[in-house]
Amino acid sequence: MIGKLKGTIDEIGEDYVLVDVHGVCYVAHCSARTLSKLGSAGEACVLFIETYVREDQLKLFGFMTALEREWFNLLQSVQGVGAKVALAVLSTLTPGELANAIALQDRAAVSRAPGVGPKVAMRLVTELKNRAPAFAGEAINIALKQELGEGVAAAPVADAVSALTNLGYSRDQAANAIAAAMKTAGDGADSAKLIRLGLKELAR
Repeated sequence: MIGKLKGTIDEIGEDYVLVDVHGVCYVAHCSARTLSKLGSAGEACVLFIETYVREDQLKLFGFMTALEREWFNLLQSVQGVGAKVALAVLSTLTPGELANAIALQDRAAVSRAPGVGPKVAMRLVTELKNRAPAFAGEAINIALKQELGEGVAAAPVADAVSALTNLGYSRDQAANAIAAAMKTAGDGADSAKLIRLGLKELAR
């Protein structure tokens, strides 16, 4: 079982990289996002690897981080999602963006990935809702975003997020800013205070 490759880049293809490890070249299939972060031929690289062994083939999938690899496996736990679709999702969304989309039940964000139709997007955000926080990584304030997605967040909080989105900020930006504002303002802050502090966060 191969868990990680450390070597030099021999070649980068449309959906793979050829990694030279002491003269032995390994083909690792990667997301477009991972491939874009790799250097050029001859440069050093490190990839976390998921090894697929089938009766008729052995296939390697490469990732920049262990978290991305975990998401790759988590996505495939959903019916109708295979390796190709999982890579397409990770090509479109970072692990943090994906965790946020699931927490917010944002099917539209997930369905931007090639090959992900409305039904698959619905299954992804529904089936992974309770499992996503453990894989959130850099995504912050998942609990608040789940409350917003479920419509059970406190009125001042929901109003503050809504106000920031009306000003042109994305739902994720607004939710992150208000979550940070809540830490400063404490419990019981009204929407006006949260909006003011949230705008300060966004201005940083």
